[in-house]
Amino acid sequence: MGAHHARVISQSDHSTLVTVIDPDEATGRELADRHLARWLPEPQDWTGIDAVVVAAPTHLHRCLTEEALSAGLPTLVEKPAAATLLDSQRIVDTAARLGVPLLCGFVERFNPAVVTARSIAEAPVHVNSVRHGPYAPRIRTGVAWDLLIHDVDSCLRMVGSEPKRVWGSTGRYHPTSLPGAEDISEAIIEFTGSAVATASASRISHRKVRLMTITELDRVIEADLLRRTVTIYRHVDHGSGDDDSAAYRQQTIIEIPELMAHREPLVAQWDHFCDLVAGTVDMVAERQTILPPHRVISDLCDQHPPP
Repeated sequence: MGAHHARVISQSDHSTLVTVIDPDEATGRELADRHLARWLPEPQDWTGIDAVVVAAPTHLHRCLTEEALSAGLPTLVEKPAAATLLDSQRIVDTAARLGVPLLCGFVERFNPAVVTARSIAEAPVHVNSVRHGPYAPRIRTGVAWDLLIHDVDSCLRMVGSEPKRVWGSTGRYHPTSLPGAEDISEAIIEFTGSAVATASASRISHRKVRLMTITELDRVIEADLLRRTVTIYRHVDHGSGDDDSAAYRQQTIIEIPELMAHREPLVAQWDHFCDLVAGTVDMVAERQTILPPHRVISDLCDQHPPP
């Protein structure tokens, strides 16, 4: 993700990539040279830097993010904000205490399909989000914090009310995953307004799926996050008519709305962060969106601790 962020920052009209920090010199220097930036093995001097992106292993997020925030630098930290809910809370509290802008990298918020579906949805009663894909050897930690948190965040924002109850299940199967790291995680979220959301993440599928389905009483909105398309389905029941021999007739009306946006999600997220730094986005409101999905994942993992 660090390489992707470096590309987006260097190509943006709103920013200049100044420094790449990476303890691996070969990786760090190559990335820095590619984008005409300097390389440092670790944070040293914040002079000439206006903002920071933390795209490091999750267990390093808290110390790196708090260091940047303590220097008064607006920070975009990849999700999850930290390895635990407690550390994520501490990061948010630090940003609030110092009055420094903080953004968590929930990039799917800026996916054109999600943006469009959210603008269309009016009264969801059920939201289902699926994020399945093949096994990636480089990521061996659990899918709940790594993947499912995206879908939980999307479900929370789509319904727009506080979770009342969270439960679910996990499964551990792959022989090369770290001990106790789940390969499948399923969450069910019950909301105060009686809506229900279900989210599923798997890294042992042989088919890549990124799909969100929003069910309302009079229609279903389907968002394909990979193809970045939105489709609306409405069912019409015609009955059997007066003729007893006539077949039972059903009809589904399909609508394909125009997308609200067409930009790469990471680019749109970076522009949003630049607006946050500039003060045109409310940093208090932004900060308040960070912890809810972390709380849901923490609740789910507490119910299914590693064996």
